[in-house]
Amino acid sequence: MTVNSMLSAVNRFLRFAGREDCRVRFLRIQRRTFREQSRELTREEYRRLLDAAQEQGRERLALLMEAIGATGIRVGEVRYITVEAARSGRAEIYLKGKIRTILLPAKLCRKLLKYAGRRGIAEGEIFRTKSGRGVSRRQIWREMKGLCEKAGVEASKVFPHNLRHLFATLFYRACRDIVKLADVLGHSSINTTRIYLMTTGAEHARQLEKMGLVT
Repeated sequence: MTVNSMLSAVNRFLRFAGREDCRVRFLRIQRRTFREQSRELTREEYRRLLDAAQEQGRERLALLMEAIGATGIRVGEVRYITVEAARSGRAEIYLKGKIRTILLPAKLCRKLLKYAGRRGIAEGEIFRTKSGRGVSRRQIWREMKGLCEKAGVEASKVFPHNLRHLFATLFYRACRDIVKLADVLGHSSINTTRIYLMTTGAEHARQLEKMGLVT
């Protein structure tokens, strides 16, 4: 429980007791400048997760993680990775009354089409269950967690949205264009994109050391 949530409980009691004149103010929380190390997924850990999925024979899961990692789509947007999208090299994402186009890397397209061909999927969604339905968020989350021990990656780092964070970090390092990244991720505010670009405390410390301001 946070300090402000406890203060909120105190204020509710004071209101009930008719003593709103004694209400306490909430603490103003400064925006965090770096991300917790325990939640930062590295490229190497991402690779280990892919390898673990392949070794366990989870081809669909490995390819699905690659699709999210290589495009930065949300887990709820996986349904837009279709045979048609793989053939054209782009996916049209419809969300909250907006449409954005996601480019799919050529190598990913080839892997998607090859996978769909082996599974007899000629059109529509590529990532399906045996019954033909789209894979749910809960199932993707559960299957990813099942890779942790084999991959040697902390469970706190393994969840679908963290693949999107990894994409955002690497994309920004490559182009240094936060506006373009916001468009790719589908953010209406750059402030949201900035959250994705927070470095870890360890990296923040290394940056401070590089400044060389302590003699």
